[in-house]
Amino acid sequence: MIKNTDEMNKKENKKKIRKFNKPDALIVGAGPVGCVLAERLSNVNNLTCLIIDQRDHLAGNCFDKRNEKNLLYHRYGPHYLRFKKKFIFNYLSQFTKWIKGNYVVKSIVDGKKYPFPINITTLEKFFKKKFKSKNELISFLNQKKINIKNPKNSEELILSKLGREIYESFYKNYTIKQWGLHPKNLSKHVAGRVPIRFNRNNLYVNEKIQVMPKDGYTAMFQKMITNENIKLKLNTSFESIKKKIKPNILTIYTGCPDSYFDYKYGKLDWRSLRFSFRTYKKKFKQSCVQYNYPNEHKYTRSVEIKHVTKQISNYTIISKEYPTSSGQPYYPINNKRNNQIFSKYSKLIKREEKRNVFFEGRLASYKYLNTDQVVEKALKLHKKIQEKILTKYENK
Repeated sequence: MIKNTDEMNKKENKKKIRKFNKPDALIVGAGPVGCVLAERLSNVNNLTCLIIDQRDHLAGNCFDKRNEKNLLYHRYGPHYLRFKKKFIFNYLSQFTKWIKGNYVVKSIVDGKKYPFPINITTLEKFFKKKFKSKNELISFLNQKKINIKNPKNSEELILSKLGREIYESFYKNYTIKQWGLHPKNLSKHVAGRVPIRFNRNNLYVNEKIQVMPKDGYTAMFQKMITNENIKLKLNTSFESIKKKIKPNILTIYTGCPDSYFDYKYGKLDWRSLRFSFRTYKKKFKQSCVQYNYPNEHKYTRSVEIKHVTKQISNYTIISKEYPTSSGQPYYPINNKRNNQIFSKYSKLIKREEKRNVFFEGRLASYKYLNTDQVVEKALKLHKKIQEKILTKYENK
């Protein structure tokens, strides 16, 4: 009887190995998009999913880990999770408990700390002037701003809204450090991502739901892919397996499109980051989670993530971010050249859909997306795949 049981187990293991050698879905990238789609396809549609990632961890750039002092920190820069839509929050709530977000940022200009994004308090402190009403503030800014009816780039956008003094002090040099480009050479949407407020709201983002996964992002995504129909294979590039593993039904690709198409139309430009981390024997070193340095230092910001992870410890971690033109792709550089190149790849991407290869995520769409937006796009893609593809297999 024992022998028969052992033989049954061996057969079952071989069956599982075969299953993942030819999965129903091959998912390239173990970041938010890959994990969400693996969870949906396995739990809703009972498909086998093989997730691969060239890094040695899941969660993509949301990856967080603990250091030698047991402090949780964000390995690839701070991720300030917020939600515009309740259904995305509800979806992720299946995989984590939450703690309240506390996203407060200050810009250091001439040694003084100013609330950022720009609000009434920032402007009062900078111009050393009190504004009795919103209308008084707007009237004051109308004298400062430059009349540009249709701003064409980031420089013109800020000049048209806040004037040259604020632009020079808070935006210009930060943008040059961050992007390696002058603001006049960047789309107006780059600077437009940061709100300008005519109130005293000092939070970094506008969304009402601002939370952090209680045990971290990595734990949340790990819980998402616990179905036995999901296998995660790390330290594995798409190039190394694309000829070996042919999925039964579909492929989800979350990487860079130029790489997928062997750079047929040239390379897309990305901005990358280098991080330095230092642990201090202090409960806190900064007064808030993030300090921006627009005009001094080679780094753009210093982050003390403990302000939002809410850990109780006598130690804290400070990370500093140094923008660079080489390294892992972080931010798409949406200027005229790159947008023209991506438009050509977009046509190839549409053709690939006919072969059941779907592109999604920040890298694949060459677009800056927040985590909630990425999750929403993944959920919408799952719905599209269900309606257009999986109904055919279910009806067979």
